Amino acid sequence: MSFPELHQEPGCGNQSTFNTTHWSVILAARANDASGPNAALESLCRTYWYPLYAFVRRRGYEPHEAQDLTQEFFARLLEKKSLHTVDPGKGKFRSFLLGALEHFLANEWRRAHAQKRGGKAIFVSFEEEAENQYQRTAPVSLSPEQLFEQQWATALLEQVLARLREEFIAAGKARMFEEIKIFLTGEKRAISCAELAATLQTTEPALKMAVSRMRRRYGDLLRVEIAGTVSSQEEVEEELRGLLAALSY
Repeated sequence: MSFPELHQEPGCGNQSTFNTTHWSVILAARANDASGPNAALESLCRTYWYPLYAFVRRRGYEPHEAQDLTQEFFARLLEKKSLHTVDPGKGKFRSFLLGALEHFLANEWRRAHAQKRGGKAIFVSFEEEAENQYQRTAPVSLSPEQLFEQQWATALLEQVLARLREEFIAAGKARMFEEIKIFLTGEKRAISCAELAATLQTTEPALKMAVSRMRRRYGDLLRVEIAGTVSSQEEVEEELRGLLAALSY
């Protein structure tokens, strides 16, 4: 996926973007009420299961072991109440998550055996999907930490693209999004801008304006998404630079 030029309108990415963040998901999970923990854990799993799975695989675990360990990791975040001491003001969410996983793996190694498969609730379906993705998208030259960061960045971009798609659909422009998203994803364009404009029954200048607005909105949403993974506005730019670096691995 390509990385469009980022543009931030005045007021974009202000402190209000921190009202609902990945840290708030953690806080909801540790609240331990009847509905919060499972919903929060499922949200975490859906977004971050693959970067964590890729990290575990690169650490040398076989596919079925990596699947079990990643599932068990998320389950134990709640079961062992390890979230009760988490302080969202002390760092980035991805750093917390990776550190917690490394600690979990060290403990599992000492235990010398993993939880039997099927013994815990399954929040995300791994199986062949996870391993197939790993075989397709995991460069052998990357360390476990680099691979995690690369896949974390990719997951963020996918989240942003999904949110942008939802906005286009809500505006009744689903077809336009599907046609012009190639200007974000870097897919090869089979037709010219003039031909694409004709397909969408618009003019070429209007198409270029729509693409420019889409790219700007994509950048804004990316900043908001990143804001959800850090504890302060000052960290957004730093995390954005880290994301760019991870994508270049």
